[in-house]
Amino acid sequence: MSETEPHEQENPHAEVVLQAARAMTKASLLVTPPAVVVCIALFSILNGLPGFLGSLVGGVLAMLASLSTLGLMKFSAGQDPMFVMVIALGGYVVKVVLLFGALTLLKGVTALHPMSLGITMIVAILLAAAAEFAAFRKTKIPTIIPS
Repeated sequence: MSETEPHEQENPHAEVVLQAARAMTKASLLVTPPAVVVCIALFSILNGLPGFLGSLVGGVLAMLASLSTLGLMKFSAGQDPMFVMVIALGGYVVKVVLLFGALTLLKGVTALHPMSLGITMIVAILLAAAAEFAAFRKTKIPTIIPS
């Protein structure tokens, strides 16, 4: 083998996954934080300090959950496509369990307004998912359509 030949062949799927992850992250970060700020302001006015804290915690949890999925995409981009799917599905299960655990621990905290926390999480997660979906659809990803 000569010095100019690569020692390892690059995974052709890696750049596609990274391209999609970059577009999805950018779209999510453009839409979700402003929505969380609006929720924080709204619930602060409606419910005072507990509304502010509940909405803040809900927004942070939702954004961490959304960005963790995109981080897993970037982490697994160079892997075999089947392994990428295993990481994605495993990451989803771990994320749901961790969110359930966090919400269970926060259930008795009286400083947080539970409805503010929940509505902010729902708004942030749905908006992030919609933005990620729209960005994924706009990303030019090469596909092979068998005839």
